This record gives sequence, C-alpha cells and structure tokens, in this order.
Amino acid sequence: MVQWYRSRSLRGRLTFMTAAAVAVAIALSALACWFIVERQLYDQARSDLANAPLPMAPRGFDPLCYATPESALQAQHGSSAPENIGAVGRDTQYVVANPMGVCLPPYATKAIAVQANDVAGFKLKPGQSIIRDGHFTDGRPAVVRIALTHFGPRPALLMVASPTQPIEESLQGLAILLGAVSLGGILLAAVAGRLVAHSSLKPVDQLTDAVEHIARTEEVGSTIPVNGDDEIARLSTSFNSMSTALANSRERQTRLIADAGHELRTPLTSLRTNVDLLIRSNDTGRPLPPATKTKLLGNMKAQMQELTVLIGDLLQLSRPDTPKAGPNLTVVALHEIAGRAVERAKLRGPGLVFETTVEPWYAHGDAAGLERAVINLLDNAVKYSPPAGTIEVRLQQGVLTVRDHGPGIPPDELQYVFDRFWRSPSSRQLPGSGLGLSIVAQSVREAGGEVTLGPAQDGGPGALATVRLPGGPAPE
Repeated sequence: MVQWYRSRSLRGRLTFMTAAAVAVAIALSALACWFIVERQLYDQARSDLANAPLPMAPRGFDPLCYATPESALQAQHGSSAPENIGAVGRDTQYVVANPMGVCLPPYATKAIAVQANDVAGFKLKPGQSIIRDGHFTDGRPAVVRIALTHFGPRPALLMVASPTQPIEESLQGLAILLGAVSLGGILLAAVAGRLVAHSSLKPVDQLTDAVEHIARTEEVGSTIPVNGDDEIARLSTSFNSMSTALANSRERQTRLIADAGHELRTPLTSLRTNVDLLIRSNDTGRPLPPATKTKLLGNMKAQMQELTVLIGDLLQLSRPDTPKAGPNLTVVALHEIAGRAVERAKLRGPGLVFETTVEPWYAHGDAAGLERAVINLLDNAVKYSPPAGTIEVRLQQGVLTVRDHGPGIPPDELQYVFDRFWRSPSSRQLPGSGLGLSIVAQSVREAGGEVTLGPAQDGGPGALATVRLPGGPAPE
C-alpha cells in the first residue's frame, strides 16, 4: 500500500488523501448516527413499556402454570385472548414462587424466557418495576418489564414483554441507507478531490512548465504569476527569486568575461606588437639599437607583470561570493596582517609617510584573502597620494581605516568604486585593472564584515577606506 501510494503522482496522492479523509469522516458520522438512533429507539421502547399500564387479570382467570416457560407454552391450548386482557403488541406471563412456576394466560402464543436474577422482583415495592433486555423462548429479542403482583393468595411476578424485532429491522434498514449514502459521499469526495487537486496544483503545473522551459532553452529569468499568499504562492515567489538571481548571475558572468577580455586585449596587443617588432628586426637582419631593445624588453616585462596581476585578480574574483562556498575561515590576527601590508606598501611608495596606529584584533576569515584586501587598500592609497604625502593607517576596536591625502573620489563615482573593472575617468592613465577594490569587497564580505570608501571625515583632501570585521581583542 505504501509503495503504491508513493508511486502515484502528486495529483493522485492528493485525490486519494482527500477521498480517504472524507471517507473516514463519513464512516465515523454514519456509525455515530446509527448508534444514536439505536440508543434512542431502545430507550423509547423501554420508556413506552415502563409507562404503559400493567394488564389486569379478569375474573375467573385460570392460567396454566408449569415448571418452565417452554413447557407452559407447549401445554397451553392456544385459545384467543379476551379483549380486556393484555396490551397491544405485548405478551404477559406470571412467575410464582413456592413452588416456582410459570403461568401463561390460555391465549398466550409466546413465552418470555426467565432469568435467574428475576427473583429479585419479589423484593419490589408497589408501583416499582424492573426493565431489562430479554428474549422470548423462540429466541426473538424483547424488552421485559417485571412488577410485583398477587396471583391468588400468593405473590407473583408479572412479566410483560415488548418485541424489539421491528427496531432491529429498522436499524438494518438504516444501516443499508447510511452505507449507500456513505458510498455516494465517498465517490463524490473522490471527484471533488480530483477537481480540488487540479485547481490547487495549477500553479505547480505552471512552475513545472517554467522549469522545463528553462531546462530546454536555458533562458533563465523566466517567472510565473503569483496569486495570494499561501504555500503555493510562496513557492512561486521563491522560484521567481531564484530565476531572477540566476539571470543576474549569468549577466554578471557575461559582463565579467567581456570586461576581462577587454582588459586582457590591451597588454596582449602591446606584447604582440613588441614581439613582432623583435622578430621582424631579426628576420630582416637589421637589429634594433641596444637602447631600443632594452626598452622593448622592459615594456614586455611590465606587460607580463600586468597580465600576471590581472589573471591573479580574476582567479580571486572567480570564487563564489558566499562565505559557505568559499575558503575555510580561521582565526586571523588582523593587526599582524595590517603590519605586513604596511611594510609592503612602504616599498611601493618609498617617498610617502605612513602613520600607523594598530591595536590587537582577531577575526574569522581567510588569512590570504584579508591580507590581499588590506594590501589593495594600501596600494590604492599609494597610487593616489601626492609625492611625500601621508597615509594614515589605524586599527582600533575592529575598525581598520586607511586615509590618503590625494585628490579624493567625486561624489557621483562613489557608487561604482567596488564594481569590477570600474576605473575613474580621471585615473585611466594610471596602472591597474580596476579589480583591486572588488577583491577588497569580496574578501571582507566572506569574513562577515563590511567595507566603505568615501571622502575624509575631517573635510580635508583624500579618501577614507573603512573596514569593519567582527571579532575581539583576543583570539577565541
């Protein structure tokens, strides 16, 4: 059964569960209805028997008394009943003691089976009676009423019985009717469940079509309409968000490839030109002057270094943006990284003054990535600092700031400083690939921090880069 259920489609399982739930509800309701009706019918029969007047024996009544109801019924002559004896639909007999005997009227056609505990009726007071379930000697069920009376000079028990076979026949008819209604209700529930499943899963069909369309055409960015705020709507919204994110990711990937190709074209073209010039000079037998050749080789070396840095930057940016997919994070000493970065920056800017204030701070991140980020920030400050300028580097309470005194960044360009391959129009002539600050932003995000770049807070010239990393003054 479980294997069959799992092999069905979602629409089939939803239909089955709907029909099964309705079937259980109908079955329980039908059973409850049947038991309630049964209890009411039997209670009504007992109430009618208890409230009915007891039959009185006429004058000259000469009952037939025997040891058992069966023998009394077998011996009676089957005479017709007088009109003033008994009640309609009820049968009467007497039970006497000392010696025990069962006495039937001469007109009796049925005898009531006597139980051993019926003798408790001899202790009843006038007006009291006992109502119990019983049966006739032929096995047909009945409700029996027992009251204390006198049979001549002796006390006797008057037993009046009302057959319950009509009640059982009514209950059987009711059971058939309820069964038919339940079966019809289950069939209708299955049809309704099918319609509900079809209507409820229509957004899922649309989602499936959209996914199949994307898988077939690879056209990410497709969305489906969202109606309401239920679970299906949430699923549709999540799919639309995922599809949009995939489209943006592909767009960024395409833009990265195009920008990388554009940036690689310039040094490669220059290298090819220089190499062609050297080859042509050798082929024509007209060697270049030593000074010119030395200059060409120097340019080629610089271009190769630029290509190496650019490829390294591209490899750094090719890593996923999310920390979970990136390198393993460890506890790193940010103050030590800042110290090493400052020493390297001094070599690249020998005429600059570095004012350094560094306090111990430990953060979780990739040591190589964070060191690359700090070096890129200092390289950026070195690049734009004037000759003999000052670069201020401070690390206090987990906040690293790098301040230069260069021309600064125009306000309308601040929103682009961390974009890949973006370079300010005023600095296009300076060396660089436009990837340094992008690497800074990615490395800081991987460590759970944030980075900003803006004008100096004191209103003076230059730019201020701020990096905030969670952590503490002691390693955890």
